[in-house]
Amino acid sequence: MLAVGARLPLLGQLRKRGRVTLPGTPINPDPERPRPRVLRRDEREAILERVMYEPTILCLCTGNAARSPMAQVLLADALSGANVRSAGTHVVEGQPVSWRTRLGLQVIRPDLTTRLNFHRSHQVNRHDVEASDLVLCMAGEHVGYVRREFPQVAAKTATIRRLARDLEAGHLVSLPDRLAELRLGQIGIEGWEDVDDPAGGDVEDFARCAQTLDGLVGQLAARLAMGRLQL
Repeated sequence: MLAVGARLPLLGQLRKRGRVTLPGTPINPDPERPRPRVLRRDEREAILERVMYEPTILCLCTGNAARSPMAQVLLADALSGANVRSAGTHVVEGQPVSWRTRLGLQVIRPDLTTRLNFHRSHQVNRHDVEASDLVLCMAGEHVGYVRREFPQVAAKTATIRRLARDLEAGHLVSLPDRLAELRLGQIGIEGWEDVDDPAGGDVEDFARCAQTLDGLVGQLAARLAMGRLQL
């Protein structure tokens, strides 16, 4: 058995190593941190899937002749790699955009005008909405139409103004999860959500609509952006 004098140096060493605590001895404020758990392969793949995810977006207006085609080309340019399409709720099928739509966009984004050359109007159908991760409406009336005709996708349908304001940005939370948090199928449709229809107006009205959409797309694209996180 060690003498008392011989035990004291040993106790001091144990205290320094954090193996013993005597009355009045402060607890180590910075204990050794546990090593992080190594992620399983399926966990790594799930994270990468969310990081690299690019949404399929359907832009929706009435005639698919002005607002939704402009929103489509603007959003496709802002979200490179995303699948962006457009349709209308009351459409004459297969029509090109009007010359006013073309000139209106040219005032704001002349670099994108030629993309409208390929547009043909399309009546929205069940496959369109169900195949989309997001149904992006230009006005509240289009949200109402989707809720009546395709209630199964109401939870992923909203106006561009509402999402540009309310959608939470985030790289590691999937778009469906963020849309679910907004409870879109349960909220009321409000007047401030509309992007005014330029139909029947002059080129200045179409340019004003394009400018409004360009600003909203810029805000929304920053919230939708996925696949741009550096690993």
